Amino acid sequence: MPQPHWRLILNGKSAGDDALREAVRTLRERGIALDVRVTWEAGDAERYVAEAIADGACTIVAAGGDGTLSEVATTLAHRDEPADALPTLGLVPLGTANDFAGAAGLPDTPAEALALIHTRPAVPIDLLKLQAPDGVHWAANLASGGFGTQVTVETDEGLKKMLGGLAYLVTGIAKLGRIEAVQARLRGEDFAWDGGFIALGVGNGRQAGGGQPLCPEALIDDGLLDVTVVPELSGEVGATVATLVTQGQHAALERVAVRARSPWLEIEAPQPLSLNLDGEPVQAQRFRIDCVPARVRMHLPADCPLLRGRADTPA
Repeated sequence: MPQPHWRLILNGKSAGDDALREAVRTLRERGIALDVRVTWEAGDAERYVAEAIADGACTIVAAGGDGTLSEVATTLAHRDEPADALPTLGLVPLGTANDFAGAAGLPDTPAEALALIHTRPAVPIDLLKLQAPDGVHWAANLASGGFGTQVTVETDEGLKKMLGGLAYLVTGIAKLGRIEAVQARLRGEDFAWDGGFIALGVGNGRQAGGGQPLCPEALIDDGLLDVTVVPELSGEVGATVATLVTQGQHAALERVAVRARSPWLEIEAPQPLSLNLDGEPVQAQRFRIDCVPARVRMHLPADCPLLRGRADTPA
């Protein structure tokens, strides 16, 4: 049997990670031909993926955070080959947020993450495809909009520890007097919404912002986008905070959120708005987001919460 050939694409910020270095050495001792490439500037991941495919690699491992995963998945997604002709995808979480990895239940140590890739069969997963005037963008996890960037910066660390991801929403509520809602019209299959929102999540995955569960029921293999809109709260502020204190994060978000599922979503705004795609900002007045089913194959835990109970089924 030929020796399995892997390529690990490592975010340059984590190039000195000793635990990863040891995990790579251990995997090589188990018979995996594993080459490492380190990204330094834009375009590196695309070049390394093309090189890995040309070299016959059967698995490509993204080592980094959500942005690294999305960059590698994006490069696989926009190739001409079908998913079953491309290398499988693995993830070693090394970022600061690791929202996709956290929601997927991936191990948080390099040794365990690489062992999972080695032992678990890859399964097909969906990707987000966003079309904007400047071109096509892809994302593995989530597209988000609203005041998230500002709130992330201004949210108190103590509040984060006490409340987790919903601390960002509470901070936003407190700042509504000086944060303007984003006006937009959303349209999907059997779904339409028009108004001002303070947060928007379009999920393949479930969370963003270091654990904020914007799309808590999203699945990555159902062919659907999970859409969450948090509209202007006006008179709901007090009730929402009370719900947060008495019933917790999920109940507070459910109180105010508008939710939908659709294979596609169109967004139109009177002014340019920004969407964050796994760390990549895209600004425009019109967007179309499609869920592209089964675009890549990924190694995930058998009990991965993001799958429809079929992680044991090989791709």
